[in-house]
Amino acid sequence: MGKILLKIHKSYRWVVAVCDEETFGKKLIDPQKEGEENIGNRRTIDVSGVFFKGTLMSKEDATKEIERCAKEDSTFNFVGENSVEIAKKLELVDEDGVTKIDGIPFALVLM
Repeated sequence: MGKILLKIHKSYRWVVAVCDEETFGKKLIDPQKEGEENIGNRRTIDVSGVFFKGTLMSKEDATKEIERCAKEDSTFNFVGENSVEIAKKLELVDEDGVTKIDGIPFALVLM
């Protein structure tokens, strides 16, 4: 446990997908609220596809790679307790920038 999947999508700006190993493969959906009928009204994130299927690495190695990417023109998608913890440790996001979807922490960062 504690491993991180990290994938860098390179285009005009790097888009870095970072997720906890145990979060990969899940589709996160906010719970249905009372009176809500349509799933389309709920926040969802699919952590099972190729976007998040990156290289499996230790938290330490992932931290170093995220630091390197933060020096570039990058955006980040962090999903999971460990991934968001790294983002906070590197001061890329604070607690106000973290939301939870289906109980799992999630943060978007634009450098």
